[in-house]
Amino acid sequence: MKKYFFFCFLLFSTLIYSQKKSLQTKFTTEKITLDGKLDEATWQSVPVATDFVMFQPDNGKAIPYNKRTEVRILFDNEAIYVGALMYDDEPNKILRELTKRDDFGASDFFGVFINGYNDGQQNFEFFVNAGDGQADCLATDNNGEDYSWDAVWDSKAVITDFGWVVEMRIPYAALRFSSESKQKWGVNFFREISRDRQKYSWNLIDNKIGTFTQQNGTVEGIENIKTPTRLFFLPYASFYTYANADQKTYGELKGGLDIKYGINDAFTLDAMLIPDFGQTKYDDRILNLSPFEQQFNENRAFFTEGTDLFSKGNLFYSRRIGGSPSSSPETKTNEEVIESPSTVDLYNATKISGRTKSGLGIGYLNAVTQKTYAVIKDTITQETRRVLVEPLTNYNVLVFDQRFHKNSSATLINTNVTREGSFRDGNVTGLVWDLNTAKNTYNLAGNFKYSYVNDIEDKKKGINSLLSFSKTSGKYRYYVESNLVTKDFDNNDLGINFETNYYSFYGNTSYRILNPTKRFNSFNTNVNAYTQFQKKTGKLQSDQINWNVNTTSKKNHYVGFGLQYRPVETYNYYEPRSEGRYSIDPTRFGGWFSISTNYNKKFAFDFNPSFAYLNEPGRDSYGFYLSPRYRFSDHLAVNYEFNFFRQNNNKGYVDNSSNNDALPPDMIIYANRDVINYTNTLNGKYSLNSKMNFNLSARYYWSYTENKNFYELENNGRLSSYDSYTENKNQNLITWNLDVSYNWWFAPGSQMTILYRSNAAKYDNLINKDFGNNYTSLLNNEDLSHVVSISVKYFIDYNRVKNIF
Repeated sequence: MKKYFFFCFLLFSTLIYSQKKSLQTKFTTEKITLDGKLDEATWQSVPVATDFVMFQPDNGKAIPYNKRTEVRILFDNEAIYVGALMYDDEPNKILRELTKRDDFGASDFFGVFINGYNDGQQNFEFFVNAGDGQADCLATDNNGEDYSWDAVWDSKAVITDFGWVVEMRIPYAALRFSSESKQKWGVNFFREISRDRQKYSWNLIDNKIGTFTQQNGTVEGIENIKTPTRLFFLPYASFYTYANADQKTYGELKGGLDIKYGINDAFTLDAMLIPDFGQTKYDDRILNLSPFEQQFNENRAFFTEGTDLFSKGNLFYSRRIGGSPSSSPETKTNEEVIESPSTVDLYNATKISGRTKSGLGIGYLNAVTQKTYAVIKDTITQETRRVLVEPLTNYNVLVFDQRFHKNSSATLINTNVTREGSFRDGNVTGLVWDLNTAKNTYNLAGNFKYSYVNDIEDKKKGINSLLSFSKTSGKYRYYVESNLVTKDFDNNDLGINFETNYYSFYGNTSYRILNPTKRFNSFNTNVNAYTQFQKKTGKLQSDQINWNVNTTSKKNHYVGFGLQYRPVETYNYYEPRSEGRYSIDPTRFGGWFSISTNYNKKFAFDFNPSFAYLNEPGRDSYGFYLSPRYRFSDHLAVNYEFNFFRQNNNKGYVDNSSNNDALPPDMIIYANRDVINYTNTLNGKYSLNSKMNFNLSARYYWSYTENKNFYELENNGRLSSYDSYTENKNQNLITWNLDVSYNWWFAPGSQMTILYRSNAAKYDNLINKDFGNNYTSLLNNEDLSHVVSISVKYFIDYNRVKNIF
């Protein structure tokens, strides 16, 4: 057996485990009207994809005849057309909630997966739900489904007396494929019957195999297509009205242009000129007591759409582009900072991405940000001066990703940040590999990353390397990993990394059922362990064992629970915020429980309590997450979330002698503190139809830390009482965000959005434990702002307008 295993790894045979279905298509000259009728004669002239089989929960089971599905494909020189008949003997029970784009809601849906290279590595996925809504994504086995990618395509869904029908028109501009005259694409079709939570596919997706994208069938017959010029313009205009609590109101008009150009059928250029991110979703800010920065989600479409190549090696954190300045202003005696920008404006951004016939993917991303200044005032003379905190800066990412044997890849990626003048520059290069055996039963993956930082007076080089091996198929699976990071590894100019100077080991073993039992539709349990050592001293920094169970009942309710145990004391080199110093964390035992009822019911809820006990008197933590949701109709739905978490007698850093001249040299102060967090979130939507939606998103966050007594951190990592420290280091943060929007997709790729936004934040060292008082004072805060904006984006296809000029 061992000889056979290593033989597979060396040869990487191209045979694929599952039997592939094949569908024939044909060229059409007849005009296809997307009306959900399939009444054009040409639809009847092509073969039908049928005989769907279940993906979940009863993998491999044939679809019942009364739920049979029939799919046809046609093509012309501009697009492919997909027609699907979904039979249902109870069409009145078809779920059809109206939702915004990329939100399936409580709806049946149909999808087509397309891989223009038929290389088993990436699917372009297009979905239409029974409420006539659209969703699309890029899917890879490593990154899953990325719904931030949005293509321009058209569709129509209609409920009938025998079930429902979908017609789709997918332009070649939304796909990637080679320039060969004779094409053979990887294709699969997907259907979910939502009321039963049953998912079916045309070509079997065998859940014994740890891969999804490699189990497509094929479509043949696409030949000699003459694709049009892929050149698209997306001009946009926005108008903003701002009002603060002091009633000062002013307006601002913005405009810009995005360009998408198909260099050929495989490569695309995207350019963003004069960007406008004013309607981007707000950040969920928290009171951050950790030694690490808060990591935010990327909500800007340009940096989320089609960026799977740039995510290789986890070196690219796009929030660095246009984020906070890289330096802080230095003040002199009698000076204060009166303007300190929190973000840097972006001039433009460009990206090129695509893949050759041989499987070589190339990605190039470049962005330029403006000079940014802080303003400092002399408190005596009242004179002001500007200080450069971020120079003109160029951000660059270059990726070469070679796929081979339809299930493996090797990647070279480089990120570079160059700042004008005497400012820090950073460069990181990574080699990433992902190798799978022919039957996708075993995986060998890893990476090697090298960083070089030129910080003017300090140049440093570092290494981050990882190697993993796993069994990826069957009921029993396992995963082992080893990681080494040197002290000076630093990718934070264009990436994000918290911990360095360690080596670690991780292991995971799991068991799952592959088909339903009498009690469960799905069942999975795993045990994992993680151990981390400080590289220089060899001291144990982390040691934890976890056991988790996740189940889905026959009625499609999720129930899960887990236990976590840290059996020994560990050395924390990060919390002291001082090189070479550490504090000792006690042993710990904790657990969690989670229930999520079936979202297809009108009323559903999530409930997730957790707890932890640490081996110190009175030191524990507990909390819960509760989220009821109610669907009043196919048009209206509301979801409320409440999150509470409390830590008692938490020990953490508050001050040191470097920041406080009153403290003796080399002294670090810790506090014994209670930390309490409340988060209230309300989300709602009302959909007039699949193209028009009203959306509500409101978040009220309150967190405070109350210090009870203070300690000196000793050189051995222990804490001793320090009663001389009397400064108020309590922290209190309250934030409020409200977005109310109307979105109208008035044409494919074209959108109008009207947004009302209100937000405020209050941070101080005074704690008021009256919940209502805090909320009222925040909304009466002078920093409360209001913004009303309207933005219109219009998608222009060069081929539709070229004759006008």
